[in-house]
Amino acid sequence: MKRSIVVFAAALAALTEAGCTHAPPPNVAAEVNGHTITNAELDKAFQQNQQPVERSNEDQVMANKLELLNSMITSQIMLLRAERLGLTAVDADVDAEFNKMKAGYTKEQFEARLTERHMTVDDLKTQIRHDLTLDKLINKEIRAHVSITDADVANFFNANKAAFNHPEPQIRIAQILVTPNPDPNVRNLKNSKAQNDKEARAKIEDIAARLQRGEDFAMLAQNYSEDPNSAANGGDMGLIPESNLDKVSPELKRLVLSLQPGVPSRPLPTQYGYQILKVIAREPAGQRELNDPRVQQEIREALINRKNQLLQAAFYEVARNESKVQNYLARSIVQNAGQAK
Repeated sequence: MKRSIVVFAAALAALTEAGCTHAPPPNVAAEVNGHTITNAELDKAFQQNQQPVERSNEDQVMANKLELLNSMITSQIMLLRAERLGLTAVDADVDAEFNKMKAGYTKEQFEARLTERHMTVDDLKTQIRHDLTLDKLINKEIRAHVSITDADVANFFNANKAAFNHPEPQIRIAQILVTPNPDPNVRNLKNSKAQNDKEARAKIEDIAARLQRGEDFAMLAQNYSEDPNSAANGGDMGLIPESNLDKVSPELKRLVLSLQPGVPSRPLPTQYGYQILKVIAREPAGQRELNDPRVQQEIREALINRKNQLLQAAFYEVARNESKVQNYLARSIVQNAGQAK
């Protein structure tokens, strides 16, 4: 019953946003500024992003589809905006990224990975074009407007000086986490959530291969990590006292201490699923001062990341408010609920 209420509430919110009552076009899940997202496109994306749940749990199926469609609507709004600004990724960039992704695989291995993800080469190239286009839009409309001054850094340090006094050595760690049990609180950029252990293993292995090919750890974490606390920060979990690692396991501590900064670990099984760790930096015990370049860089990166997140959230909300969205799937959920006996 609780799940039904959640689905109904989400659908009602999306229906209110649509704000129009004309009959939906056939086989269309949503309209975004005149651009349609068909039921077939939604079903294909659903197959690529999630394993089907038990058919007896139709509420869960529909809740997952509604969440995915909402993400597709936001992406479409951004892609259309990028197109208007002339920021759509060109073929040369798409081909370069595609070839980078193929590197290290045999033809048969690469085709097998596509099959596992229910994708064709054209599907993958379309996804690459979308990813590169959205990155260009974010660079232009968000990152280019974020500026951190020396005064900002100094003010943050002075307000948080005690946090830079370490009673013991600290390790700054980032992680990419994949779980077999999807968490509704996870909001990575790709809305990517493994649904079972088989899919979780395949997903973490794919991420590991992409890291080996030189893809950025922080971007992969933002796109795919299922840790709700660190995904938005590029997987950065901040500074962790060495003694805290003992509380997890001596094996984990030995592994972390053996990692070279900047070099990701192999995929590791955990009680939550699978993770890849990266040591960003190691810090000795004692008071760190503002004149330490590493302190300045750490603060600057933290402030930039904070402002990026805030501006991106606001930018997406404004863009959505300025858009004409019709979520027909949401409407059908509400209408069907009203007709239930």
